[in-house]
Amino acid sequence: MAQSNLEEAHYPLERLAIFADLPQEALERIRRRCRWRRYEPSESIVDYLDSSDEVFFITEGEARVTIYSLAGKAVSFRELAPGDLFGEYPAIDGGPRSASVEARTRCLVASMPAAAFRELLKAEPGVAMALLTQFVMTIRSLTTRVYEFSTLAVNNRIQAELLRLAHKVTTEGNNASIVPAPTHVEIANRISTHREAVTRELNRLSRIGIIERQGSALLVKDVDRLTTMVQDATGE
Repeated sequence: MAQSNLEEAHYPLERLAIFADLPQEALERIRRRCRWRRYEPSESIVDYLDSSDEVFFITEGEARVTIYSLAGKAVSFRELAPGDLFGEYPAIDGGPRSASVEARTRCLVASMPAAAFRELLKAEPGVAMALLTQFVMTIRSLTTRVYEFSTLAVNNRIQAELLRLAHKVTTEGNNASIVPAPTHVEIANRISTHREAVTRELNRLSRIGIIERQGSALLVKDVDRLTTMVQDATGE
């Protein structure tokens, strides 16, 4: 783990959704309570069930939320991007970490002690409401994924995951470019299947003109058609 860099502490905290509506004086108080660290790709930020209680804010880069089975199988169920926070559960209820978080790309992360975070929620109702909104969004997303795991065939789960990734990026007409392209293993870990199943379905989607690999990017060439496929599978 890299050491703290005081220059990084000048990052504009208002870019983080949870702090977007705070006045500058409140942002400065928060900044003084944060520590800043850089993480390299695949480096662990927090471990499943560890007893730390800091809250973390992604300011640059992307991270992955994962739980590993006793046999070592990875189940990735959330991707974190700039503006996202994690680690708030132990800060609120005092319990252990509910998952591991590791850097997917090079990351700059701010962290705040649990006590300071709880004080912030009491002092700034806007931050508490923003956190509640994020909780609701997370619950909705996880509810959708549980439904997919319970009802959809593997190929349909792969299609749904691709559509989720496409919706996260800026689209051009009916196209969406996902950069960097997720590996087949990453997709498999997100939808609880194996790499070979992902490879077969991606090859099929490529043959029928829905996706195309372009260098480090995965191009969804027909977002509308992919949407229809997912809707037909889910009955929406």
